[in-house]
Amino acid sequence: MTTIGTVIDETGMLLRDGGAFYLRRDIGGRYQLELHRVPVDLVEKRVRVRGTLVGTDLVNADGVAPE
Repeated sequence: MTTIGTVIDETGMLLRDGGAFYLRRDIGGRYQLELHRVPVDLVEKRVRVRGTLVGTDLVNADGVAPE
């Protein structure tokens, strides 16, 4: 299990479910993302997410970029 406060740098598929965004991780599982900017142009595309784990499977994303 990853510890809260851990820096995250992962790739996967950016998904949207209602008003929430998720990263379906390449290594399995998913993270819900707290985003400062809504990357609607990247939904359902492969992305790299960098941020900090702030809860169980919850990442405060510093950035989301195309992979």
